[in-house]
Amino acid sequence: MADAITLPAAKLEAFAAAIFRAAGMSQEHARNVAEVLIWADLRGTPSHGVQRIPRYIEIIDAGEMNVRAAIKVVKELPASLLIDADRAPGQVAMRFAAAAAARKAKAGGVAFALVRRTTHTAALGYYTRLAALEGMAAIAGSASWPNMIYHGAREVGVATNPLSIAVPRPKGEPMIFDMATGVVALGKIGYAARIGRPIPEGWALDEHGNPTTDPARAVLPLPLGGPKGSGLALMIECIASLIAGNPIVAESLEDTEEGKKHRQNAFILAIDIAAFGALEQFGASLARTIAGLKGLKRQDGVAEILMPGERGDRELEERERSGIAIPAASWDAIGRVAARFGVALPQA
Repeated sequence: MADAITLPAAKLEAFAAAIFRAAGMSQEHARNVAEVLIWADLRGTPSHGVQRIPRYIEIIDAGEMNVRAAIKVVKELPASLLIDADRAPGQVAMRFAAAAAARKAKAGGVAFALVRRTTHTAALGYYTRLAALEGMAAIAGSASWPNMIYHGAREVGVATNPLSIAVPRPKGEPMIFDMATGVVALGKIGYAARIGRPIPEGWALDEHGNPTTDPARAVLPLPLGGPKGSGLALMIECIASLIAGNPIVAESLEDTEEGKKHRQNAFILAIDIAAFGALEQFGASLARTIAGLKGLKRQDGVAEILMPGERGDRELEERERSGIAIPAASWDAIGRVAARFGVALPQA
């Protein structure tokens, strides 16, 4: 079999949506999930793309992702709201939260949406992007079960909780910053294991606490910047989970039944730029700032100074033309899921 199969984004998105539809999601929710996965693939982040499909089906089978979730606002204040996602796919819950936060921010300048009881939120930058397209500056974070060591420990204690910030630009796509609090997102280690590629030194430790470049043995991902990364991950847990009354880390470390389940919490803050000054002025100032940074003297070997999300924007443009490549091992796993639901594989 070929090393990879390459498919147009639209065809792959329709295929992914068909699988989720067959798994029980509504047409709208299936489309929402597929769209975010494809967006990650287009931007060169396959760890958060369609290769997640088999894992999502496992979570559905376990009853931990609710394909018929009834998302509801359980508390609403003038500048904030608490959303119970009813274990909805993270892509569905976070789209709901981003839209709600942007709507309230237009009325009050700033709005905070807190989401409890969701599942894998996927590419967090997708949701801050949605708010930025509405003229917002947006900040989002999501909290998950422990999968990364806390600085100084030799076992997992916090998660590689991501953080994203986005701002609108005068023309084109928003500028999006999206990072894991680990040296690398956990999904990238799993992706390396699937394609049989070693990981760089400094990404993770093995079960004995020793550094490793073997992704199959990399069970202890390291926090970004040591205490800075693990501290930031903990604070995201405090905001996303503890305020929402749905602690994840404590339940997991205490080994409770609830702590063994797949679950996440998240938040998004939207700031209506126009409430504080002309959006056009913000855009002009941002353009000046970017131009100044790009004009700085570069270090040896650096061809260009890049802004947040710029590499991903270029990857997206290229993949929209050339298609998305899926490694053979991952495609086999996706194919087995498709066969189970009677969904035909798309042809390259």
